[in-house]
Amino acid sequence: QVRLQERGGGLVQAGGSLRLSCGAAGLPFRDADMAWYRQPPGKQRESVASIIAGGNAIYADSVKGRFAIVRDNFKNTLYLQMDSLKPEDTGVYYCAVLNTRPGPTWGQGTQVTVSS
Repeated sequence: QVRLQERGGGLVQAGGSLRLSCGAAGLPFRDADMAWYRQPPGKQRESVASIIAGGNAIYADSVKGRFAIVRDNFKNTLYLQMDSLKPEDTGVYYCAVLNTRPGPTWGQGTQVTVSS
């Protein structure tokens, strides 16, 4: 069983920073393709950033230059560093393992609220 637990969400003002973490257990973390998704209010879940097992990362256009996805293979933890936050970054952020079978594995999510 793969288990993910997100932490670090909260309320911040526009322009501020927040760091999310996702602890992973029950899988060979080094081989996991990981991602952060978010679901803004009234919208569908969208990809924010992904990082494959080899370390290459891809970002949504809306967060390029502001967010950084990082993995620590010694701590089995995925991070999302969020800087220059905007109100439109508000949403529930989910950690995911993309390459589990039969499908992706999701965490419970952590709320991020950015006030203006």
